[in-house]
Amino acid sequence: MKEKTDSKLVSLSGQAANDSCCGDGRQNESLPEITNVLETTESATCDFEVGGMDCPSCADDITRALSKLEGIQGVRVDVVGGRVRVAYADGKLARGDLAGAIRRVGYQVTDGESKQASFIVEGMDCADEVRQIEDKLGRLPGVTNLAFDLINRRLKVEGTITSPEIQRAIKEIGMTALSEGEERRELSFWERRGRLVVTVVSGIFLALGVALEWTGASEYVAAPLLAISIISGGWFIAPRGFRAARNLALDMNFLMTVAAIGAAAIGEWSEGASAMFLFAVAQLLETYSMDRARNAIKALMDLSPTEATVKRNGCEEIVSVAEVQIGETIVIRPGQKIPLDGTVLTGHSAVNQAPITGESIPVDKEPGGEVFAGSINEQGALEVRVTKLVEDTTLARIIHAVEEAQSSRAPSQTFVDRFSRIYTPTLVGLAILVIVFPPLLGLGSWGEWFYRSLAMLVIACPCALVISTPVSIVSGLAGAARGGVLIKGGAHLETAGAVTIVAFDKTGTLTKGKPAVTDVVSLDGSGEIELLRIAAAVEQGSEHPLARAILARANEQKIELPVSTGFEALVGRGARAVVEGKTIFLGNERLCREQNTCTPDSEMLLRLFENEGKTGVLITTEKEPLGVIAIADEVRPEAKRAIESLKASGVRKVLMLTGDNLGTARAVAEQLEIDEYYAELMPDDKVRIVRELEEKGERVAFVGDGVNDAPALATASVGLAMGAAGTDVALETADIALMSNDLTRLGFAIRLSRKTLSIIKQNIWFSIGIKAVFLVLALFGYATLWIAVASDMGASLLVIINGLRALKTRE
Repeated sequence: MKEKTDSKLVSLSGQAANDSCCGDGRQNESLPEITNVLETTESATCDFEVGGMDCPSCADDITRALSKLEGIQGVRVDVVGGRVRVAYADGKLARGDLAGAIRRVGYQVTDGESKQASFIVEGMDCADEVRQIEDKLGRLPGVTNLAFDLINRRLKVEGTITSPEIQRAIKEIGMTALSEGEERRELSFWERRGRLVVTVVSGIFLALGVALEWTGASEYVAAPLLAISIISGGWFIAPRGFRAARNLALDMNFLMTVAAIGAAAIGEWSEGASAMFLFAVAQLLETYSMDRARNAIKALMDLSPTEATVKRNGCEEIVSVAEVQIGETIVIRPGQKIPLDGTVLTGHSAVNQAPITGESIPVDKEPGGEVFAGSINEQGALEVRVTKLVEDTTLARIIHAVEEAQSSRAPSQTFVDRFSRIYTPTLVGLAILVIVFPPLLGLGSWGEWFYRSLAMLVIACPCALVISTPVSIVSGLAGAARGGVLIKGGAHLETAGAVTIVAFDKTGTLTKGKPAVTDVVSLDGSGEIELLRIAAAVEQGSEHPLARAILARANEQKIELPVSTGFEALVGRGARAVVEGKTIFLGNERLCREQNTCTPDSEMLLRLFENEGKTGVLITTEKEPLGVIAIADEVRPEAKRAIESLKASGVRKVLMLTGDNLGTARAVAEQLEIDEYYAELMPDDKVRIVRELEEKGERVAFVGDGVNDAPALATASVGLAMGAAGTDVALETADIALMSNDLTRLGFAIRLSRKTLSIIKQNIWFSIGIKAVFLVLALFGYATLWIAVASDMGASLLVIINGLRALKTRE
């Protein structure tokens, strides 16, 4: 639930100053007070925009984090405005120190003086490496924000720090950072297959050593073989571990290295070798599993061809899509993928848009129709005028949004990161206590408790726990994108999984947003076709939406219209014209009464259509009514199925919020079996209703068109926009965007979000549970070293495999 809170000013003594935010969320004029907290010390002030603050405890977290720094004079946190102002002793602290302190407690920081740089980090394969980079760069002055995309090995750094400084710092912890776009060198055989080679060598020598032990061979014969197994298995692991320790990070590589060396030191050579070999195997399997997750995103990138056939100077040329300019004509033959967004100039075809919009049925395209990069031309040849460059296509924007979403932290991921930072040091400390106190108390030998502590060191690394959320989130985002649903981040994915109420806008969302003729009733016996012919003849000179609906119906039925003259629009009532020598009036009941041409039958029809949510248009002569044409904004054919699907997905209630009249709202709500509806609303009223529901503890998803409903979309827990494949606005404003106008995608989006949220919870509790079980077993001597390794790495692999299930959510 979103809460408003007053901003706080905290002085050096920790006292909160009486300095609140203005009622509308703007900062008030008392800001200068912060710079005068300690006038005797030369001070500086800086402001940051901070993302992720939504309650008073967030302000307390940030205040505590900053107050721990020496030289802080005052902190002012404006939760509503998302701003933090800090006063500090000039010379003692830098902007990067302040931003780093805020970032380390889980919030995103934007510094007006910052620049952003993106890197591909070779060697960033698991959560341990992410934490090492975070700890290393987080301590550097000039770093204000870090964003990690583990799946694609991408790192984004914001701050005043230079790229060479970042690359140098990452190299110190054993990884290589390449600026995004920088050409990557070809890897040698050892770099590509070295891990596999040393793991196989480790396994062979482990098997030989264990076999010799079983045959009763001397320890002096078996131990060298097992030592080779430990060294080869740890060839890549130990250097990483020691680099991590040098940077004060206790990662799994270091803990495993210590465990293996410790086992060898007490004569448990086979245990140490087994543990190191299993860990090496697990890292290979984890890399393979992570590659599967990476391939889910890569599959999106591979949708669009890299070349296009362009017509230039009367000839066709095959060129790179990057060379094609807006306005050029490209040719797409049957079976080919469309390389760029554009408008059809010539040709007719059925185009499979499923990769972009999720629509299962190919869409017919003719001149004037819009096509998207990545979709497939199934039948005829098309000539298309390019409307967007390769970097601006709908597919490119989808991929960019998915990549950005992977970098954003979901609430569960923030919890896991905070938990793991406490968990590992605590268990390492407990392992040290286990070595010392039980032997001193006479509860066993030093060797026995030393061995148990080694098993605890293995359990101390939270690999499965840390990887449990990112892999699930990425799978969910990629699975959604495949199904034509763009989710803008892990936080929105999790929130959508907890939605209890879905509120719809009516016009253009539940309905087609375009008036259409639904009924034609003749009152003079001339018939429907004749009534349409006369009415359409009158409306030939009108631009009114109802007139366009009547003309469209006449055009559908290929009715030849007579010439009309003397057209006159009657403001607020209708129109009149002379058709075939007769003056014809077309309009509402008020016009009918003015002409005194109403009859009981015409009035009964008007009441009937009004109750059905339709607009009745009367057609009369100067003396009598000819008939009534009913016009309505038709309900989308899939709307009822979509609402049923939402309820089947666990949504408790479906609402409709509309600015339309009460009769129309009632008719649509009854037709679609909507639980509650609100009519005649202004945009502010929609915001108020959404806010009231959320204040009652509901999680509300609002579904709109992404333009008129922007305030309600922003207020709701989750804003969903439809038809985003054709609009830039929807992609920018909504938390979740449906790439087509198919409402049934909503049910899929909610089911996928719920499934992903369920998988995340399963992974977190499974990871914590398995650690707790084996911690107890290790403490009481029932878990050997290799079993501890197997359980830890097995848990990591299981949570990755479980997380990948989100890719296969049923549609």
